[in-house]
Amino acid sequence: VQPVESGGGLVQAGGALRLSCAASGRTFSSVAMGWFRQAPGKEREFVATITWRGGITTYADSVKGRFTISRDFAKNTVYLQMNSLNPEDTAVYYCAAGKYGVAATLYDYWGQGTQVTVSS
Repeated sequence: VQPVESGGGLVQAGGALRLSCAASGRTFSSVAMGWFRQAPGKEREFVATITWRGGITTYADSVKGRFTISRDFAKNTVYLQMNSLNPEDTAVYYCAAGKYGVAATLYDYWGQGTQVTVSS
């Protein structure tokens, strides 16, 4: 039932990574899929979200213009393309399924997270 993330890793500042989130069952029937992240010692924060139908998106200001969220309906997969990464993007990234919005409380199903580390 949980979404399953993949694609994290270590990258140098200025580099790029693409995260994937595979949805199935109940997660696929959700209205939207979101990405959140949590850095050490910080609260979990919203990154981006997209609706399955219509592909409506919202981004956090901190990633706007650098990150792109997309979905592949046929593969039941949501992607987060991250460009121009900087050390402040270092965090565990979580995929979540639920209602559309920026609040973590809107999302019912959460993945285990994937680590993204950006070196300076």
